[in-house]
Amino acid sequence: MATRDRYATANDTERGDVPTQFDSTFVWEYEDGGEALRDLYTKAKQKQWDGETRIDWSRDLDPENPAQLPDSTIPIFASDVFQRLTPKELASVRLHFQSWQLSQFLHGEQGALLCTAKIVQQVPSVDAKFYAATQVMDEARHVETYSRLLHEKFELAYPITPTLRRLLEDVLSDSRWDLTYLGMQVLIEGLALAAFASIRDQAKNSLAAAVNAYVMQDEARHVAFGRLALRDYYPQLTQHERDEREEFAVEACYLMRDRFLAEEVWETLGLPVEECVRYVDSSAELRKFRSRLFTRIVPTIKDIGLWGPKIRRAYANMGILGFADVDSEALSREDERVAMEFDKRRQ
Repeated sequence: MATRDRYATANDTERGDVPTQFDSTFVWEYEDGGEALRDLYTKAKQKQWDGETRIDWSRDLDPENPAQLPDSTIPIFASDVFQRLTPKELASVRLHFQSWQLSQFLHGEQGALLCTAKIVQQVPSVDAKFYAATQVMDEARHVETYSRLLHEKFELAYPITPTLRRLLEDVLSDSRWDLTYLGMQVLIEGLALAAFASIRDQAKNSLAAAVNAYVMQDEARHVAFGRLALRDYYPQLTQHERDEREEFAVEACYLMRDRFLAEEVWETLGLPVEECVRYVDSSAELRKFRSRLFTRIVPTIKDIGLWGPKIRRAYANMGILGFADVDSEALSREDERVAMEFDKRRQ
């Protein structure tokens, strides 16, 4: 069955065209890279994997709770709306919210595929082109894997949210190569890592948990790629140019924070959308959860040198400034360890 027949809500089109105009850059110096980027490229080559064989697709999902996630992961958990749900309605909420969340992962991964292909063409460094080429393969594998999970196991999907679509279009349409890095490698991928972790660490279904664990193993390298490239480049920019990047990062973070309201799910299920959104916006616990999604982003933004008053003030208002001192490299090592643990369980 085609994806269009699995969408829970109407999709306005089967394709989305984003007008772009940028230079494709040849580099004739083939020995200009740094050791850290070469090491990352070597690791990326060695860590390629096949979703057909690494993942156990024979595992079935529970139709009433596909990933076997705790109900506390549902944004409207503990609300009056949630308390009124019948067992049958609750099962539908679980299925639809999990499908909606995975669908956004899927659409985001396709966005990453396009962005990284753009980086290969634009970036003025051979070693960066080499690494970005390995990420293109990573992202294709992620699209394949999430698509298979949704089509074969959930048999349900959701179109891309307006906020995620807008952010991807902004990143793709900008002609500056570093904005593609900043938007995708640092911001979108950084948020995705935290969102993936919430499923990897809480799902009792081994298939759902493993898919996210293996994708995270790759994504941790992708964020490191953005950090290595931009940490060297941003000190060369003027203050005005850095201010522009900070403003972009602030706007993108607000967009990403608001994309987790899941209005489409509540509307599809016939729930009172305004009441659901009001609860999600006012819940202290949910504000903490949405803040934790920026655990990977904030230390990277600080590390690459976008740490002026405007971005610090915005992050303080969002309640995420405290993540500035998180050891992102330690988190990446933990992502690697967890993925290897999933491999051991299959042996």
